Amino acid sequence: MIRLVASDIDGTIIGENNKITSQNLKAINDIRQSNIDFTICTGKPYSMVKNFCENLHASYGIFGNGNQIIDLKTGKEIYRKTLSQEEMNACISLAKKENLHIHLYTDNEVITPELRYMDLRNFILKDSLFHSDLKFKIVPDIQEYINQNQLTVFKLIISSSSSLLNLQDELNQKMNLTIYRINKSHEYKDKIINKEYEYLDITPNKTNKSEALETLSKYLNLSSSEVMAIGDNLNDIDMIQNFGVGVAVANAYDAVKQVANYTTTNSVDDSGFAEAVYKYISF
Repeated sequence: MIRLVASDIDGTIIGENNKITSQNLKAINDIRQSNIDFTICTGKPYSMVKNFCENLHASYGIFGNGNQIIDLKTGKEIYRKTLSQEEMNACISLAKKENLHIHLYTDNEVITPELRYMDLRNFILKDSLFHSDLKFKIVPDIQEYINQNQLTVFKLIISSSSSLLNLQDELNQKMNLTIYRINKSHEYKDKIINKEYEYLDITPNKTNKSEALETLSKYLNLSSSEVMAIGDNLNDIDMIQNFGVGVAVANAYDAVKQVANYTTTNSVDDSGFAEAVYKYISF
């Protein structure tokens, strides 16, 4: 019996048109009406999607790929994990050598020298879809800024129009961090900003959606078999393969489909999320 449904946002319940289909909304409502906990599980910071989560009446939220867990019914923070000053400085120094774009996320701000990649995407989505409280601060030198202000940072993003594989390998050799390398090219091109690029999503060691979902499951006294996890991107792989029912929507990366119990026939724009919910849950 499924008692918790954990879902990614972009590409899973929201399509490239920045909308949730009526079928996906109905499925979310049916989940809640059946006393099943609906949980948002996203790489985005809490401040960006707080209002969005409230509109969906989600019970819990896993944010920043797992470095923050919030009880959305009460606003209580259950868990948080942030980058150290040393980790941030090391990442920024290496990125600067290659003249790569860097931006980072605090509790309520995106710090960036220029809106270009994921930061530009989130700036557009902030008002067009999420109506969020997230602020965007442009600074000339990120490293100088964080050292002067002693910021609490959840994640750091390094972006480029070319491959970041070598930098990822170098960072992995030097530090214990969680690093996802996401390619937004060809069929995965970022249609929101009409650009192809690659980025490294960098968070503290052992930060991932699966670890966070396990923490939440223990908090709620649930077994892994009682959890359904739905996603489309590479940062969804761990939670999809480690919980009772793991689902990839049709538009997911191939690596995600390979570990899923089920891949939907329909894509996110054709209500793949709802298809999965009604396949595994009887209302």
